[in-house]
Amino acid sequence: MTAAPDDIAAVTASDLTVAYGSRVIQRSLSFTIRKGDIVSIMGGSGCGKSSLLRVLMGLTPPAAGKVYYGREDFWGAPAPAREAIMRRTGVMFQSGALWTSRTLAENVALPLEYYTTLSPREIRDIASFKLSLVGLAGFEDFYPSEISGGMKKRAGLARALALDPDVVYFDEPSAGLDPVSAARLDELILQLRDTLGMTVVVVTHELASIFANASNSVFLDAKTKTMIAGGDPHALLQNGPDDVVEFLTRGRGRGHGDIQ
Repeated sequence: MTAAPDDIAAVTASDLTVAYGSRVIQRSLSFTIRKGDIVSIMGGSGCGKSSLLRVLMGLTPPAAGKVYYGREDFWGAPAPAREAIMRRTGVMFQSGALWTSRTLAENVALPLEYYTTLSPREIRDIASFKLSLVGLAGFEDFYPSEISGGMKKRAGLARALALDPDVVYFDEPSAGLDPVSAARLDELILQLRDTLGMTVVVVTHELASIFANASNSVFLDAKTKTMIAGGDPHALLQNGPDDVVEFLTRGRGRGHGDIQ
């Protein structure tokens, strides 16, 4: 992967340093996320995956370096321009982060109410459509407490899709799900990418999800505090650095094939 923005880049990190005060989490990160990619940000616990995601999403500024959306310098832009870029992204949080006092349709409607001038009827119709995209048609008037954990994740995804984003970020989307529900969510993410043409960035440690969906990856190393590999996870399994292969095989080493 390259750090040079180009016409087919959705998001580019250039010499990025992620830090909290004087505490450096990751340094010298350079990679390109191409349009239509499903990119897995992976690495061991505590390596800074979610911290990097916050910088890419626009929630935390980097200590150094740049983030580009296309050719737009995100953190170098004035606040109104950054907000406009952020409206072209969607986020599915680990827990779903639904408002418990609102129905599923009302949760999905929130971004539309805040950022558009659509009528209540139009907003309701769009919310119903987004819920149908994730397999929740007919659940518009249910509250989060009335549905399963997997359904909450899908409702959170419907809300992330509310503004038709170019890029959707996922923070540990399979966390807390049983293997069958996790596999169905993986299939849904892949289907939506193919149908809507969006770019997907996923923070995860779930190997099944990585091998099933990711067309590209960024591997963060906690010891060196930098990116030590990137690319197709299947290729990394065969030719990646030892630490990456150990991660991708659950410590079994080279020659054991994809871990599903």
